[in-house]
Amino acid sequence: MATLLFELISPERVLFSGDVRAVMLPATEGDMTVMPGHEPTIVMLNPGIVALTDAQGHGHRAFVRSGFVEITNSGVSVLAERVLPPEELTRDRLDEEILRFETMRDALRDEKARREAEFAISRLEQVKTTLSF
Repeated sequence: MATLLFELISPERVLFSGDVRAVMLPATEGDMTVMPGHEPTIVMLNPGIVALTDAQGHGHRAFVRSGFVEITNSGVSVLAERVLPPEELTRDRLDEEILRFETMRDALRDEKARREAEFAISRLEQVKTTLSF
């Protein structure tokens, strides 16, 4: 089965680097799946879950706060502001992220920026529901 190189990188560490069959991303344009042969592009990420299937068929997930994705002919690189691997992804951590965005929203005067913060809060609530927290 065809694969592509996938890297999930935060400022603190490289969380994953290896061949994958597919990657699901919480892109700002909507959730998207990248597979070998995908058209090259650059997209922004919303808060959400990055899910991948590695070359052996095993699934992996991690939470990303936001970031950018570069998709090339040979791979996918996710440069995320913050990444929480599954073992660190708890209800308390998600509640901290929600509080962070609520505090930011309450301090903002620009209506567009407030709507973006509200959207991030709703995405985080969806993640909690998806993970049954």
